[in-house]
Amino acid sequence: MMQALQFSTTGTVDALQLRELPTPQPKDGEVLVEIRATGINPSDIKNLLGLFPYTSTPRIPGRDFAGVVISGPAELKGKAVWGGTGKGFGFYRDGCHAQYVVLPADAVAPLPASLSFAQAASCGVPLITAWDALERSQVQEKTRLLIIGAGAVARAAQHLARARGAEVVMAARRSDVVHTLQAQNIKAFKLTEAAQLADQAREHFHQQAPQVIVDTTGYWLTAAVTSLDVFGRIAVIAAPTDDQIMLSPLNLYRRGGSIIGINSLLYSLEDCAAMLTKIGAAFPDGVPLINDFIERPLSEAVDAYQQISQGSSQKIVLIP
Repeated sequence: MMQALQFSTTGTVDALQLRELPTPQPKDGEVLVEIRATGINPSDIKNLLGLFPYTSTPRIPGRDFAGVVISGPAELKGKAVWGGTGKGFGFYRDGCHAQYVVLPADAVAPLPASLSFAQAASCGVPLITAWDALERSQVQEKTRLLIIGAGAVARAAQHLARARGAEVVMAARRSDVVHTLQAQNIKAFKLTEAAQLADQAREHFHQQAPQVIVDTTGYWLTAAVTSLDVFGRIAVIAAPTDDQIMLSPLNLYRRGGSIIGINSLLYSLEDCAAMLTKIGAAFPDGVPLINDFIERPLSEAVDAYQQISQGSSQKIVLIP
């Protein structure tokens, strides 16, 4: 038996319970991973609230984990791994907010030696989301990249893009956040009015327009279009809560621009493991993205979910 979080209905965080459940058993081609750390993401809260129509119950939630393979192919047994994030995981396939999880053998990536289990569990979704945004918007060496927002995905994109040699500028609403970024030698400016974004961006790119804009908020899409260079690309990672935004196709047409929607839930677990493997290989001296987070035992997970659902922005990593 194992301890696991589980919910049997959606619509409220109160549906979540800590239960004793049978330990899952791997089949051929699968691995059993002993979870050493597992992060709580905003999508886990939304899942409980019923915002994903494909979620089936009863379900163990959880998208990000790090642990040790204790059963499966010989070449993986005893190996430290990380993974998760992908399509269906925690939604219509049991997730990782538990002591153990079963996954396809190709759905785990080697854990970089520079990361602790808790560190790895804190950043899977942000890293994969950012990696996908940079890949699909073709960020390369010397690409002029503007990142709007300063949350986990935005910081992941900044780290990954800088490793590619891109010219990166970040923009955030809060002055204290901008000052913190600048203190870390990151080019950044304070967002003001939407109509001023184009001029602000050009000022920080030596009077040139950004070739790629990654909007991690979803609120700046209209302004991003008018700020974009010719043949530029905009990667959008979130949307306004009412799903409504006014956008002139004429402005996009005149620039030959492209808008790219980024959604990590479209990828399989195997796809996400491949991305994590590439991310680990891209940083042989250590993956630099380590979120500020707190560790809490799995026994306090229900309270941790409640804390986040009530508005806490603190990243929480559960330790079974």
